[in-house]
Amino acid sequence: MTSSSASLPVLVAGGGIGGLAAALALVRQGFQVKVFEQAPEIGEIGAGIQLGPNAFHAFDALGVGDKARSRSVFTDYMVMHDAIDEYQVGKIPTDENFRKRFGNPYAVIHRVDVHLSLLEGAQETGKVEFQTSTRIERVEQDEEGVTVYDQHGKAYRGVALIGADGVKSVVRQQYVSDPPRVTGHVVYRAVVDKADFPDELKWNAASIWVGPNCHLVHYPLRGGEQYNIVVTFHSRQTEEWGVTEGSKEEVQSYFQGICPKARQLIDLPKTWKRWATADREPIGQWTFGRATLLGDAAHPTTQYMAQGACMALEDAVTLGEALRVTGKDWTKALDLYQRSRITRTARIVLSGREMGRLYHAKGVERLVRNSLWKGRSAERFYDAMEWLYGWNVGNCLAQD
Repeated sequence: MTSSSASLPVLVAGGGIGGLAAALALVRQGFQVKVFEQAPEIGEIGAGIQLGPNAFHAFDALGVGDKARSRSVFTDYMVMHDAIDEYQVGKIPTDENFRKRFGNPYAVIHRVDVHLSLLEGAQETGKVEFQTSTRIERVEQDEEGVTVYDQHGKAYRGVALIGADGVKSVVRQQYVSDPPRVTGHVVYRAVVDKADFPDELKWNAASIWVGPNCHLVHYPLRGGEQYNIVVTFHSRQTEEWGVTEGSKEEVQSYFQGICPKARQLIDLPKTWKRWATADREPIGQWTFGRATLLGDAAHPTTQYMAQGACMALEDAVTLGEALRVTGKDWTKALDLYQRSRITRTARIVLSGREMGRLYHAKGVERLVRNSLWKGRSAERFYDAMEWLYGWNVGNCLAQD
């Protein structure tokens, strides 16, 4: 790295969870960072998300573990029920034994609170500059660094570019230009106050009700004062990837065969947000010179593994570690980062597709699904989860 490029910041496209996590990881390696966000302010939308132990390992490595923990609800178990007959398909304790096995807890949290924890951490460093209302539209690079151009044609120079610009990444479009894979699955999300939530479902758990071509999820948020509700169904119409306002009439029309205990969930929200979901085929290269992808820009996935945000956090930590062990040689570091992440994140994308099929099984497939985990001990569940929750900063550069 020359003296001229050493003084340049690292440019990060996107001020979401992945972009902020990347900024924190880069600051910890001694870099100044400039984050570009196309929205008028740095913020986040959405509802609740689930955090595995791997997410907390990442938070700790980024220096915001205490912030994230203070805003999380730590669950007692994860549970799956059949949405037709209430049969308990599987129950996984997330108690002290789970924490001992994986070194951290399982938790649920509002997406805004994850973002806020990272934003506070980035602001406290004094080394992250934010530029809002700025959309990066084009990238040029040479041996010394990158130049990006915004929607007004203004140029910005940096030592490298991290494309953390989400599921519709402009950076990915320039270098990969692959189409999204629209699933036809529609997700409705809402948050309901505790007072309006049924007492019989106020479980301290990540809970899922699985039905034919649909499922429902609920869990507590913000100290149990609110509950997250997520419902998913196979759309009758051709969908386009995006987020719109939801229709109560539409969502209710998809859950006619569901047991009353689960179906009451869809009657609770006053307003819904509607996501028409998509992923992309996993790719074997997402680093191009001094530009690389991170988070949803690199490996957009469906929600079925509950790992989208967790993978972005892991990406950021791995990027920082790759820079550390290569002496901040950007060419070597970005190659190592990519090699360390491609197989693992592809497994999440592909596993998400299979998990969606499992959740939405019908007919004989439903019967097979309901028999899969009968009699399985907690330890056997933990063994099956080791590949996922066993990730930490110490092994993040181990390539699968």
